[in-house]
Amino acid sequence: MAPQELVEAQDRLAAFAAEVFAPLGRSDQRRWGERYVRGLLGAGRRKSMEPMAARLGVDRQGLQQFLADAPWSHQMVLAELAWRMEPVIRPAAWVIDDVSFPKDGHASPGVAAQYCGALGKTANCQVAPSVHLVTDAASCPVNWRLFLPEQWDVTAASAEDADQVAKRRRRAHIPDEVWHVAKWQLAVDMVDELRCWGLDPPLIVADEGYGQDGAFRLALEERGIDYVVGVRSDTAVLPETATRTAPAWSGTGRPPVPRYRQAPTSVRTLVQDAGHGALHRVTWRQGSKGPLRSRFAALRVRPAGVRLRRAHPGEDLPVCWLLAEWPAGEKEPTKYWLSTLPADTPLRHLVRSAKLRWRVEHDYRELKTALGLGHFEGRTWNGFHRHLTLASVAQAFCTLERLSPKAAATA
Repeated sequence: MAPQELVEAQDRLAAFAAEVFAPLGRSDQRRWGERYVRGLLGAGRRKSMEPMAARLGVDRQGLQQFLADAPWSHQMVLAELAWRMEPVIRPAAWVIDDVSFPKDGHASPGVAAQYCGALGKTANCQVAPSVHLVTDAASCPVNWRLFLPEQWDVTAASAEDADQVAKRRRRAHIPDEVWHVAKWQLAVDMVDELRCWGLDPPLIVADEGYGQDGAFRLALEERGIDYVVGVRSDTAVLPETATRTAPAWSGTGRPPVPRYRQAPTSVRTLVQDAGHGALHRVTWRQGSKGPLRSRFAALRVRPAGVRLRRAHPGEDLPVCWLLAEWPAGEKEPTKYWLSTLPADTPLRHLVRSAKLRWRVEHDYRELKTALGLGHFEGRTWNGFHRHLTLASVAQAFCTLERLSPKAAATA
């Protein structure tokens, strides 16, 4: 925010900070929380501890103590933030994604050579999955987890490396109960936590990094949560019309068990076999350069991966939507999604839901370029999660300012 905008919004910021920092037990902690958020919102290219303290005119040690060592729960602040933002945004979906932070050293928690979305290649970085409340008009991250690669897990290390891993964990103050967990499981854990806070997901949207894992989709189905998730072109499916059959029993031996005699096929092959006649042109929203439209096919299928077949022994595989985008001029479809939305869901609604992820890219861009999400220079587990939480509070306040008619009129 520009300095003048921040001055004009200071009363609204104070009221908002009083709400989200209400769980902090001490008044001085609540004051430091507001100051930190004000520092993230203010001018200046670097939003790390020292330059923020200088611009705020506060003691750097006090700011550092609040972030790294003071006894407060970032989960409680995130819960307050989620309760505050849910009725304002009225999300059409919860979007799950992750953001990466390139790093030079090896001391920061979770740093390892892994795929870095910020660089588009494998590099030394931290990766943090997040959950966002999303509509086409507004969004806000309300839960975070730092992904801990196997290199940080003592139980996965060899005997000669275990001591070194344990030392790295102690230096980063990683809790003993935190170990390597797959990203899809971290995502499910965050959804469960938000539900424990009393929020109800209208829909889960995620890219193929999460949707490709059958265990992730099964976890959502077990919880009765609808989803629209990206998958790879080689994902195995059967057509909706596929049925389980058994050959006639000869009367000796075990009676044959009904099963699918048709071999699964890839989603790419299924859509290509359906041909251009299955395609429909859909406009899903207005972009900055005009209406966004493309060609889509929606087919009813039975996902047939090994994990799914094992999860439904002796049962019909569940039917869901396969959505594919096949832009004009392309030789084959470019994107695929699976969705458990009802069978009578209009194609345009399927497409709009699948495309909601664009709002998260807006969140990450604002958080990184304007609010210092990647500027944290500390090397502790708690400090990292607290910085992400406070950056989320700052981004939520920006969202409220954009949505508020009174704030807009004042500006």
